[in-house]
Amino acid sequence: MTTENAYKKPYRWAVLMAYFGVAAMCQMLWLNLAPLVSFLQNKYQVSELAVSSLLLSFPLLYVLLSIHSGTLIDKKGYRYVIILGSVISSVFACVRIFDGNFYMLVIGQTGIAIGQPYIINGISKLVSDWFDKEESATATGIGTAGMLIGMAVGMGLTPALNESMGFQQNMMVFAVISIVLTLIFIVFGKENNLVKHTPSAMSAMGEIKALLKNKNLVVLCAITFFALGVFNGLTTWLEPILKPNGPNGINAEEAGLVGAFLIIGGILGAVIIPVISDKLKMRKPFLAICCVTALLIIYPLCTMSSLNMLYILGAVLGFFFLPGYALLMAMCEEMSGADKAGAATGLLMMSGNAGAVVVIALMPIINGENTVWTAPIYLMLALMVVSLVLVVGPLKETFNKEVTA
Repeated sequence: MTTENAYKKPYRWAVLMAYFGVAAMCQMLWLNLAPLVSFLQNKYQVSELAVSSLLLSFPLLYVLLSIHSGTLIDKKGYRYVIILGSVISSVFACVRIFDGNFYMLVIGQTGIAIGQPYIINGISKLVSDWFDKEESATATGIGTAGMLIGMAVGMGLTPALNESMGFQQNMMVFAVISIVLTLIFIVFGKENNLVKHTPSAMSAMGEIKALLKNKNLVVLCAITFFALGVFNGLTTWLEPILKPNGPNGINAEEAGLVGAFLIIGGILGAVIIPVISDKLKMRKPFLAICCVTALLIIYPLCTMSSLNMLYILGAVLGFFFLPGYALLMAMCEEMSGADKAGAATGLLMMSGNAGAVVVIALMPIINGENTVWTAPIYLMLALMVVSLVLVVGPLKETFNKEVTA
């Protein structure tokens, strides 16, 4: 065993788990207001649109800040940038404690949204720094599982805390959790000094122009736009999509459980499927499986009335579809190379969040006043067909190949 490997092997998991914590933190802080929309409307006497802006600000700001965060990672290092994002998120999580005015909540949530891309976009650089190529998708999958667990905790724990201790104490609990997880990353989230990377001398736009010359990366960004758009559209509008199904309909609590099963399945899949991808040294076939599974399951998931089947379908969809996120990130790093991984990840995530904004906004528009969301369901299926065509067609395999910009 070389000196480098001897140093990397025991500590890399500590670094990854420290990142796991702050990745979970930012997703937790994003979605812990989602179950409280009606409560917040009543508390502050504001419209549903005003409350929903607290959630929609995250993908919007991600689109605006993703490129900057990615290029900053390449110049300053992922430790610096992840800590920056974590500190910003923790500070503004504390702002939400001052709950006397709705605008304080807006300021707090906006600040957390600003911190998010600086945390999430660091994963590719961190993985390339500490993990060999044969483990890159596995490590990225674990980081992705952290994000999904953060979503689950944010949506699942918040209503119970709100009921038992009130909103201000609820926000205080999440602020304390965010501070603790940030401190853990500051202590353990070190860079591997034995691996040397050359900081980029290009401007942000120069890096992006160079990356866009890589046709394979452009195809990957297009797939990310469509696939993450579908995922965010489905999860955002799952309750009204399921509501008219069956003789008695599906209520909000039952729809929430379907979403929970989807995330639980995704957590398991994000740990298992990338491991298999690494072992078999292939990315494309597994990305194709993610798309095919979505095509097969989205329609019955959105139209079926049997709750037990909805829970099963949600879990299966999550297990096979959500690991695609880790595979996309791993392929992005393999295409761009370690020195440009930050900017490439920023470009990829900008594409995904732009897709989220477009699909989330488009679905209710094309649905109009209809009770049954048939047109949006077909829109999601069409977008997944396009994603699958791009995966099996122009997208090239990246494992064991140098596909650099």
